[in-house]
Amino acid sequence: MNYAAALDFLLSRTDYERYPGFNYAIRFDLRRMDDLLQRLGNPHRSARSVHIAGSKGKGSTSAMIAAALQAAGYKVGLYTSPHLLTLRERIQVDGKPILKSELESVVAKIKPHVEAVDRDGTYGELSTFELLTTAAFVYFQQRNVDYQVLEVGLGGRLDATNVVMPEVCVITSISLDHTDVLGDTLAKIAAEKAGIVKERRTVVSSPQAEEAAAVIRYTCLKKNAPLISVGNDVTWQKTGSNLSGQSLEVNGCKGTYQVTIPLLGAHQLDNAATAVAALETLGLSRADMEKGLANTRWPGRLQVLGRKPLLVIDGAHNRDSAKKLKDALRDYFQFDRLILIIGTSADKDVSGIVGELAPVADAVIVTRSRHPRATRHEVLVAEFTRLGRKAEVAGTVAEAVAKAKKRAGRGDLICATGSLFLIAEVIEYVKGLRPEVYAS
Repeated sequence: MNYAAALDFLLSRTDYERYPGFNYAIRFDLRRMDDLLQRLGNPHRSARSVHIAGSKGKGSTSAMIAAALQAAGYKVGLYTSPHLLTLRERIQVDGKPILKSELESVVAKIKPHVEAVDRDGTYGELSTFELLTTAAFVYFQQRNVDYQVLEVGLGGRLDATNVVMPEVCVITSISLDHTDVLGDTLAKIAAEKAGIVKERRTVVSSPQAEEAAAVIRYTCLKKNAPLISVGNDVTWQKTGSNLSGQSLEVNGCKGTYQVTIPLLGAHQLDNAATAVAALETLGLSRADMEKGLANTRWPGRLQVLGRKPLLVIDGAHNRDSAKKLKDALRDYFQFDRLILIIGTSADKDVSGIVGELAPVADAVIVTRSRHPRATRHEVLVAEFTRLGRKAEVAGTVAEAVAKAKKRAGRGDLICATGSLFLIAEVIEYVKGLRPEVYAS
């Protein structure tokens, strides 16, 4: 099996990232993951696990935890989604994506077992995400990792990653997202996220709105799971920042830490404190935590791609993250005018995102990524028009960046946002990269 064939096999299944709008509770059944993993010898039980759910910040927090564990001398698997430039980014060991040849081998191994589960058909057909999750478990077992840090794909309760018995469960910031799937209130969404909580396993929660926090507290009480609440049990204060990152002092349950992270935004301070709280439960030293967090790599989140003019990309894709982006642009950057490049996914709160960003943009360029979920130009233009803002249209992301650069002065800031799919194409354009072409 070559790489193209491996991708074809993985992506030939139903891919709910690309085509959402399904009945979550009916379509998802963890028993088919249990069946597949049992046929493979239960590879998910080969390493200690850290399990992270949340609406925002779970990827950044996962990357920080993995980097600190690696700094402590452990071999660390990291499983995240979605990816920016290549699907192989989702499955990493010690910060390096799985090689094409390794992915070929892993897919060849799981393929007959996947087909056997599907032939049986008792619990329904396996999805693309379930196959990717299984591939990650098999790869981590083959590489003999000590820890596997697992980011939930969607929700938590029924997510394919929710087959592990973790050392610690982490729930990052919960906001209204995927409301058609997870529920239309913070309480409903929190109930899905808190589905990763296991009996007597420590839970670390980022600061939450009270509606979500109450659900997490109740779930932990039912499961006899100790709860560490960032903002109450663990606190932090910012000590500095520049365009390369920021520093903070974290007062944890076991000590005080002087932390530097190469990530911008106030929300990343919450994420860093959450990571420290989780790492304390795993017994890491102060030095390993501080070294690991300083070495974290997590592109596409308030990332500076260029200067004079500033070019900043951020994967904000709901109202809450758009507000955080707006605040971060004000608090972390100095500029004359803001030129906004925006393209969202059609299943998101487009009006909420536009409502947050339109008032602070001096010029707007609407575009769309290659992704099938991308919002049509006219929908975005109509939202800006409704708010009294004129929006220019660019047919492609590359055209949008070129237009913005032509328009921008040296003291201006270009910000590209709306989805990870869009900012991936900005990175490709700026760095002259060829997009990974997936089989159909």
